[in-house]
Amino acid sequence: MRSDEWSVHWDLLIQNWKAVGAQSSPQSSDPLMDLTPSKGSQLLCSQCARSSRTIPRLPLSSANTAWRYYASEATNPSPSEPSSSTTTPPPPPVTSNLPKSPNPYRIKSGVILSRPPILTRDPTPFESAFYLYQKRLNERLTAPFRREFYYKPDSAADLDFRIKLKERHGVPAKDIGRYNPRGRMAWNDEVMIGSTTSSWEYMYERLLKDAEVRVSEDGEPIPEEERVPVERPMPRRTEADEKNDVRRLDRALDKTLYLVVKKGEGENAVWGFPEGPVLTEEALHETAARVLAESAGINMNTWIVGRVPIAHHVIKPEFEPADANGEQRLVKRGEKIFFLKGRIMAGQADLTDNKHGLTDFQWLTRDELRKVLPYEYWWSVRNSFDLR
Repeated sequence: MRSDEWSVHWDLLIQNWKAVGAQSSPQSSDPLMDLTPSKGSQLLCSQCARSSRTIPRLPLSSANTAWRYYASEATNPSPSEPSSSTTTPPPPPVTSNLPKSPNPYRIKSGVILSRPPILTRDPTPFESAFYLYQKRLNERLTAPFRREFYYKPDSAADLDFRIKLKERHGVPAKDIGRYNPRGRMAWNDEVMIGSTTSSWEYMYERLLKDAEVRVSEDGEPIPEEERVPVERPMPRRTEADEKNDVRRLDRALDKTLYLVVKKGEGENAVWGFPEGPVLTEEALHETAARVLAESAGINMNTWIVGRVPIAHHVIKPEFEPADANGEQRLVKRGEKIFFLKGRIMAGQADLTDNKHGLTDFQWLTRDELRKVLPYEYWWSVRNSFDLR
């Protein structure tokens, strides 16, 4: 409240106090100083009536003085200024040259649909070397392996283990290479630069070779040419990786894939995430789920993670040059696109009979998205992707 409005309120309050003082103590010359209501007065509540304190005196000149409060600025009254009891007219409205369009932006909601990694990533050379070092150090510090505790003497399993132990040069561990943790050279547990002993490909082949059975059930050794090889695990690179089929989900199994769709044909084609306008009574997550079903079909088992956007992209509106009155006419509305996070658990995208004019789709990694998406589009959503 402004200081002039406070002055008006104080004027009314002082007049009421004067009227009450004239009725309660007619002999008093200053009703604001001598006004002491009795306990039976109907003008006070029961709590105030029990108090014997008098109402503090207020100077009579306060009716003509503008009171200063912490929210107001101190002013020095001058004869030329009008009375503080009169209200000042409100300031004129500020005119602006902004366009008269009610909303130059169109609100949209989209979804960044991703397939999480299925395999762990390949270890770096340093990680592989450190893993081998930890394995060798563990063999040095643990108790020796007791074959008699795990294998019955002279059984087929015991004979098989003794043959394998001889092939490993007396080392019970399978994946530490040629290293004796109990010998006089146990301290030399590091590998030379360029050695393949710590690579996962070497360990992979060594473990598969070691898993082959050397002894038959009758306890007879099996010649090497007659040994049955164990079933090899599926390769980390799939057929889709070899063909670079970006429409399949069984590629780049150690990385995250993201669904992008293409709108338009030829030079006007633009890649982006599924998006669409928000209806009047829809929330952002509801629009994202609806747009995903309208764009990529319903043959996917998806999940919208949360209801809070993880990224947004702004396309500024376009206006005509200002006229003589400083007004601008809207030519093309801008867009504010809010993206939510989604996960796919099964199924595949299908653009048949989609409602957004989409012509193609791809499942791309983070590095591949940077090459396909427009630069400003990519810059707006770059922080919403996983590290791999």
